[in-house]
Amino acid sequence: MGKLHQTQTTLACSFGNLLTGLLYAWPSYTLHLYSAKHTTLLSSPMTDLEISLVGSLPSLGAMVGTAVVGSILSIFGRQKGGLIIVLPLMISWLMIDLTTSSLVILLARFIGGLSAGALLIHSPIFVSEVAEESIRGTLTSAPMAVYCLGVLLSYLLGWFLTYRCIIWANIVLCLIYMALMITVTESPLFLMRQNREEDARMAISHYRGACISSKIVLEEFSRLKQHITPAVELIAVGSDVKAEDAEKEKLNTENEEFGEKSKMSSFKILFVSPSSRRAFNIVGLTLALQVMMGMVAVQVYAKDIFAKAVPSLSSHMCSVMFAVVLLSGGLLSTLFSDKFGRKNLIVSSSVAVALCLSGMGVLMQTNILPAWVTAVLILMYCFAFMFGAGSVPYVLLAECFVPEVQSLASMILMEWVWLLNFFILGVFPFMIKFLGVHGTFYSFACFAITDIIVGLFFVPETKGLTNEQIQEAFLRRRK
Repeated sequence: MGKLHQTQTTLACSFGNLLTGLLYAWPSYTLHLYSAKHTTLLSSPMTDLEISLVGSLPSLGAMVGTAVVGSILSIFGRQKGGLIIVLPLMISWLMIDLTTSSLVILLARFIGGLSAGALLIHSPIFVSEVAEESIRGTLTSAPMAVYCLGVLLSYLLGWFLTYRCIIWANIVLCLIYMALMITVTESPLFLMRQNREEDARMAISHYRGACISSKIVLEEFSRLKQHITPAVELIAVGSDVKAEDAEKEKLNTENEEFGEKSKMSSFKILFVSPSSRRAFNIVGLTLALQVMMGMVAVQVYAKDIFAKAVPSLSSHMCSVMFAVVLLSGGLLSTLFSDKFGRKNLIVSSSVAVALCLSGMGVLMQTNILPAWVTAVLILMYCFAFMFGAGSVPYVLLAECFVPEVQSLASMILMEWVWLLNFFILGVFPFMIKFLGVHGTFYSFACFAITDIIVGLFFVPETKGLTNEQIQEAFLRRRK
């Protein structure tokens, strides 16, 4: 029952990623309605600038949402925090439904982005705190797969439903997310930090499927207590005063650093602790490389490729096919993350991505094969990317940090991801202009090759390890 409860919580949290996928895919089949000269949805057609802002403003909102979600989760907890952070998204859809003003729609997109950034942080934090080591990789991979499912669902809604029905479908899905979050049990780690030890033991019992007085629950409780209690408070409670003083003297040197760390802010711990600092650098590097492999930019160019390669297919069909490939890669990553390990997925995926991007560059440069071959390579690239290079960094983000810095590290690194996404979309047109399409793909392939090197020599294997063992692995890598 314990793994079933962990899976239930994972699916509830991941539903927020589905909502985010819906939010970001929505403009692809809506913008033409806003820009039409005789549009009935707005008081006047959107300008080119407004059209571009419809797609980009959620990313700016996400940066703000990412910055504040840590405080919300620390104050209200993982369960109630999830209920709070989805409210801006629901409000944004209501605003879009009720307005005919372009400015209100732009404001609504920004507000929706607040939830998007927060939801993408919330799910890995909550899942990592309740998942046991044997299935942690699978569960922490699930949010990215569900995000792809949200993109696919959005394209299907755009294909078959009307404008108003799509908006209300999104509102209903927000309500479903809230209902799912109400059914989950709060994170034991949060309960411990609130000094609700009895509730924490009950939560551990719930997520481990064991009696509250069982050995597994007591050991997990003790481990969590060590995470949040200064070392000096954990020394032999039952010993006499002299023995205790002797023990303190003996351990004084060893515990001095930990004792000081317990008084530090999360920000200071993140950059003072060698293992946390190294984890931050490596996870940040893998996240940067997955952005710089150009998935977002290639998606922008893919529409024109598909139009030239398979003009007989509708744009809706191509979009759905694209999303299905992304979802397939994400699902396989979820299934194989705990089977083959994080390193193997990153390395094998990056090798495939480098080959696909190089092949796309050669075909674009030489035109030696039909256009449909390039379209197939794009689909293969998307699949390979989601299989490891695009998903495993988020698994590492969820499992490589100690609880004291998890929220802060996730917030900073996700801000880094949003900034890099903004950068790559901004420079992509200039790369096309000065390097050509083929040169741009070659550049992306270089980042994939770099990711192979990072995966081989810097990323430690974290499959099946406890948080303490992961910290030791980063320290060994440092030495």
